[in-house]
Amino acid sequence: MAKLLLNLRGVPDEEADEIRGLLDQYLLDYYETPPNRWGITGGGIWLRDPEQHPQARRLLDEYQRRRHERVRAEHEALRRRGELESLAQRIRREPVRFALYALLAGAIVAVMTVPFLQLALR
Repeated sequence: MAKLLLNLRGVPDEEADEIRGLLDQYLLDYYETPPNRWGITGGGIWLRDPEQHPQARRLLDEYQRRRHERVRAEHEALRRRGELESLAQRIRREPVRFALYALLAGAIVAVMTVPFLQLALR
């Protein structure tokens, strides 16, 4: 029986391609299920032979550790060079979006607190 190796929900295409390449490189027999059209499932990478799962899991864990280190180093390099966008820069770039999000957050807080305020005023 096949064993799920990786749920593809939220996985960038670049990362999924690298994982497919890793599985191909080590000749691990896998198949992929596509995302559901209604968004219930995000798709997945499955191993056909469950006995290959420990090896695939080790490879995937090592890959994710290296990727984490690489992405963290890239982020740190951008921060040191001053190329990361700050919150203030993002707000200046998209003021309408910021205002809409602020209004939405305020509306949610109001809807959540009004019942309690009404109880307190009684």
